[in-house]
Amino acid sequence: MGEPIIEVDGLVKTFHGGVRALDGLSLRVPAGVTYGLLGPNGAGKTTLIRVLATLLPFEAGTAWVAGVDVGRDPAAVRARIGLAGQHAAVDDYLTGRENVEMVGLLYGLTRRETRRRTADVLDRIGLVEAADRPARTYSGGMRRRLDLAASLVGEPAVLFLDEPTTAVDPASRRDLWALIRHLVDRGTTVLLTTQYLEEADRLADRIAVIDHGRLVSEGTGDRSRTGSGPPWSS
Repeated sequence: MGEPIIEVDGLVKTFHGGVRALDGLSLRVPAGVTYGLLGPNGAGKTTLIRVLATLLPFEAGTAWVAGVDVGRDPAAVRARIGLAGQHAAVDDYLTGRENVEMVGLLYGLTRRETRRRTADVLDRIGLVEAADRPARTYSGGMRRRLDLAASLVGEPAVLFLDEPTTAVDPASRRDLWALIRHLVDRGTTVLLTTQYLEEADRLADRIAVIDHGRLVSEGTGDRSRTGSGPPWSS
């Protein structure tokens, strides 16, 4: 494994009512791997992703992404990451191509470079034939792929995927798995949250189990959990 590209130490995030979504969480993610986060609903997985993606402030601890301090320089972090959340962030009234190009322009790319990268990611994501159709005509699996294409147009060093295959059909899930493996082969680091044990086993080089905002266990798939049930059930 390479040097950490994500480093989290003692991270604390509290919501109203005193609920600690992250309770002193610490972990390291090596560069060039898929790192899976497992845990039940409310464990803190999405909160961690949102903190690392600069969408939520935190109260204590430190977080570094791609060599940048998340708390001190969030703009520099955003220039180095891509994010695909639990729900596809797609504008139904734009075409697939226009959705991706819009994100490229938000990254500050020139129009020429935006067009070049958009064509590339649409090809990699398998949406070339549908690229000029309105996104409202896309199936659920196609919308997830479009969301992922938009997150890739900035050529991020780190890609955050928050339950990317929830509510997609099995064929689309397999397509997304293949794409994620391809991205990692090309050097992207993927931090993936999922509730599917099979998905974590298929994709993740390392797996962390978190619950109540704390790290429960960490390792490769067969070492990070025991027994036949979910790793947080015991």
